Amino acid sequence: MLTVCWAAKGGSGATVVACALALINAQRRDAWLIDAAGDAPAALGIAEPGGPGVLDWIASTTAAPAAIEALGVTAANDLRVVPRGAAAPSVDHLRWAELGRFLAERPSPTIVDAGTAPVPAGLLATAQERLLIIRPCYLALRRAAASKLEPTGVVVLHEPGRALRAQDVAYAVHAPVVAEISLDPAIARAVDAGLLAARLPRSLVSSLKELVA
Repeated sequence: MLTVCWAAKGGSGATVVACALALINAQRRDAWLIDAAGDAPAALGIAEPGGPGVLDWIASTTAAPAAIEALGVTAANDLRVVPRGAAAPSVDHLRWAELGRFLAERPSPTIVDAGTAPVPAGLLATAQERLLIIRPCYLALRRAAASKLEPTGVVVLHEPGRALRAQDVAYAVHAPVVAEISLDPAIARAVDAGLLAARLPRSLVSSLKELVA
């Protein structure tokens, strides 16, 4: 089972949502988090991996899919995090599709944090779940619509005072809102302190549990 998370605009919470989904899954079974954006170790409060990562695997011409697991480090419970790495393969690289097929066929869940960079089409095409993480912001909605990416669901981060509602977001991006997260100081504190893996806020678990089920 492969889930790809991305955001149309920086600061929308794609990394936090991806990490939380991976952590919740890891409470029930082994799970992988593929960190294509580079911020997962900081959010989870684990040491920055110094070795190769998923982008190095993409850039390689010889590495087999099974080698991906060896790149990972244990974060919490049964969660294995595969770091970003140092290579810079193009978004159109053919190995993105190979990676996606391998991850989608795994019986255990895999979450990919694709950040805000262009999301590889080959990876998205293989994912069973494609989640756009977005604030109800006009500028973010413009970017999401212009990207032409087709999510299977949208996770909306509520902000006080916004005129746009969840149904407005769903209409603009042509995908259902599958989760809504209200701003909670506990989430910000956990991320800022690097304690997301150790103290996953209940409000975040409650908002995302249906996606795990």
